[in-house]
Amino acid sequence: MAYLELNNITKNFGTGADMTEVLDDINLHIEEGEFVAIVGFTGSGKTTLVNLINGLEAPTSGEVLFKGKPVEGTSHERGVIFQNYSLLPWLTVYQNVEMAVREAFPNASKDFLDKRIKEYIAMVNLSPAITKRPKELSGGMRQRVSVARALAMDPEMIIMDEPLGALDALTRGNLQDEILNIWNKNKRTALLITNDVDEGIYMADRIIPLKPGPKATLGPEFKINIDRPRDKTLLNDNPEYKKTRNAIIEYLMDIGNERSSNSTIHYELPDLQPRDLRWRA
Repeated sequence: MAYLELNNITKNFGTGADMTEVLDDINLHIEEGEFVAIVGFTGSGKTTLVNLINGLEAPTSGEVLFKGKPVEGTSHERGVIFQNYSLLPWLTVYQNVEMAVREAFPNASKDFLDKRIKEYIAMVNLSPAITKRPKELSGGMRQRVSVARALAMDPEMIIMDEPLGALDALTRGNLQDEILNIWNKNKRTALLITNDVDEGIYMADRIIPLKPGPKATLGPEFKINIDRPRDKTLLNDNPEYKKTRNAIIEYLMDIGNERSSNSTIHYELPDLQPRDLRWRA
């Protein structure tokens, strides 16, 4: 039994002539402690997939199982890091994290809560900004709060919905490293949704493309056979990295061209930047 299972999932919105078939025949098994990345086109249904896993949406057919039990509604066992931060603007850094921690540990003592909140704020290097509100923070700092809030709830699985997509290259790279360092401490099961192939290769154990919809479905998996910890500068000369990256990009380009030739719908390709320029940034 896998830690997370998606079995024969379909997801539609609307009815009759207005029905949109977003996902079709989704089958995904993730083992405990595994780090998996889903790479896909913009508008291919990645966020819908996240919502199904987190219990915000119910599948039209099929089942989502977490530790062998059906997912019914949200749970702090599955912590989500969103792309848009989702911080309450009138609360400080401390208070935004505090709300999540109190929800996860309703019977904990005040000292326990205070220690845990400060520990995770320090973990993402935000202690000097602990009393600031979101409007006083940069985009990267707001995302650090989002990371701290999700992890402070002690989730058994971390779900990341393109959490770094809106950040500049330097901030994005730093947060990739911080998330990996935190993940490496306790090997929580992790699912990363991204449109960045390089990010997926750097962070994950395997990458699975999501074909664009309508009726989007998962493509073949690509295992990342590169030892951890990984060094971005050394990846440039790693034959396995080059082989895996080229295979994923070729696959994505092929399905993108196929869809474009058969449809008037325009799909934005994942972030496929020149290798040398990307890592130099």
